[in-house]
Amino acid sequence: MIRFCDIVFSWFGLLLLSPLFLIVALWIELDDPGPVFYRQQRVGKNGKDFGLLKFRSMRVGADKMSQLTIGDRDPRVTRAGYYIRKYKLDELPQLWNVLIGDMSLVGPRPEVRRYVDLYTPEQRKVLSVRPGITDHASIEYIDENRLLAQSADPDKTYIEQIMPAKIALNMRYINHQTVDEYLKIIFLTITKIIR
Repeated sequence: MIRFCDIVFSWFGLLLLSPLFLIVALWIELDDPGPVFYRQQRVGKNGKDFGLLKFRSMRVGADKMSQLTIGDRDPRVTRAGYYIRKYKLDELPQLWNVLIGDMSLVGPRPEVRRYVDLYTPEQRKVLSVRPGITDHASIEYIDENRLLAQSADPDKTYIEQIMPAKIALNMRYINHQTVDEYLKIIFLTITKIIR
């Protein structure tokens, strides 16, 4: 039933949001010429890599410096990218990932291979389900960039504190996958972004 909801919601989402996609694409192109979309290899269900699609919010080649975005004003983030990230518009192209089955609307956020390789056997349970656009951890850590900006060693803080806490929150959904919980997380995410 959840996969059916994913297909219906992502299809209608792509259709209804197509004018917004066009506006965001033009904004990105006018602000910082280069590709409108950014594709990054992430780890999906059963440890299989896939290309996660986003609107590009950083300068071309910025991902070569670090895979963590630190603070609200990371110098690698473009002017348009700041607002695109703030309102989570960069995540909208992932509706395509949901439609084709790489992702679900709700599930653990997919990580890059570098961090997945650090998972304990217990933490690897998050790879037993499709990754999602949102989940309890996305709601709880909506200001993750700000937390990392306050750290003397952001990478260490992410690996030792934030990542384990997010995985623990992921397990709440994995252990309680129902349509009601799925819809509740979508509603909470939209509410959090609006606020």
